[in-house]
Amino acid sequence: MLSLVRRLASLRQEDMAQMTGLSQSALSMLENGTRPLTHIDKITRLFDGLAVPPELVRLPLARTATALRAVEGDGSAAPTLEEIPPYEWESPLTVAKRMNATLTSNTDPETVKVLQRSMEDIVARYEARGPHRMAPEAEGLRRYVQELLEGRQPPRQQEALFRLAAQASGLLGYMAVNAGRDSLAEAYCAEAEKLARAIGAQDLLMWIAGTRSLNAYYLGDFATAAGWADAGIGLAPGHPQAIRLLANGRARALGKMGDRKGVERALAEAEELTVRHPLPGGLTSCISFAPYSPARTLANAATAHLALGDTQRVLECAGRIDDLVERSDSAWSRALVGLDVATALLNGTSPDVEHAMTIGQQVLAAGSGPPIRSVVQRVGELNALTAHWRDQPAVREFAEALQTWRATPQNQLISNVCDDDTVV
Repeated sequence: MLSLVRRLASLRQEDMAQMTGLSQSALSMLENGTRPLTHIDKITRLFDGLAVPPELVRLPLARTATALRAVEGDGSAAPTLEEIPPYEWESPLTVAKRMNATLTSNTDPETVKVLQRSMEDIVARYEARGPHRMAPEAEGLRRYVQELLEGRQPPRQQEALFRLAAQASGLLGYMAVNAGRDSLAEAYCAEAEKLARAIGAQDLLMWIAGTRSLNAYYLGDFATAAGWADAGIGLAPGHPQAIRLLANGRARALGKMGDRKGVERALAEAEELTVRHPLPGGLTSCISFAPYSPARTLANAATAHLALGDTQRVLECAGRIDDLVERSDSAWSRALVGLDVATALLNGTSPDVEHAMTIGQQVLAAGSGPPIRSVVQRVGELNALTAHWRDQPAVREFAEALQTWRATPQNQLISNVCDDDTVV
């Protein structure tokens, strides 16, 4: 076989000896079969010298087939080892430049801190200003973070920017829910989920699932609302973010579906997690990334019980947080809890129309803060319940106050969007 290779390549034994580093006598004995090669180094040297393709040999060859071709396309002999140019090693300067380029960032750590504080500031001011005034700020923050992400950062800074981008998209999704822009809300939430998933931000993924649940709830798709809540809880059932998913997501949706046992289980699980975790005090902002405070959980429990017609439970939950609600800076919280209480008073076995309408008028007179979907819908629900008592003075006064309240440009904007909603 070796002699056949030599003849086909038009090589002399001397040429093959020079190519393989084996002696001419050794090659001669190989060709006539009198002395086979048994040493692995000599076998490897032979295959290397003949430029046998590595994929045909199950041995670690020192050189590639392209480096030492026995015969080139034009029939010339392969270059000898002396003819192969030496490897061009990189200079230390080249290595240093590459290292510097890899670790260079277009984002100063202080910039990241400023952006994080900006995010916190948007959350803190949201309930006082509302979605229509705060969305441009959140959108501006999201665009700037995107510009930074299109540059270069070390992994730790890039992760911080990904989290900021996910939070900004999440805030925009929540604001879109409050403004009645359900399709846009879902688009923002989908974007936020992709970003949060890329960095494994479990708490953010749970928060985003809660916002998707809220969006489905206000569309009247309660099964989907419960499904999003369950998906979020499934990520980490013992995480404090699960409190929001249980109370705001699962319990309220199941209440609308008439699942009394499901509501009780969800609220019991939320209460258990509330006891297990250190949580914020007071009434946490509705848009906050922090876990629900106990008072915020109770406010949502009241809404869940209201859907089931449990007037006494609604009044109990509202009574437990009455002082906090009154002292809160959140006009939305005062409005929503007040509207739940007023609606419960009309739903009871002995409706207290006078008291309910007094609370309703107080909510309208206070302004209820910047208009949002949840307040507009709940005012509408209360108004719908007054049909049985249209002739009573208190109901007529409430209807007149409601007409004036709805006539403001911002309330009209939300009311027009909510006209197509199916929450009942």
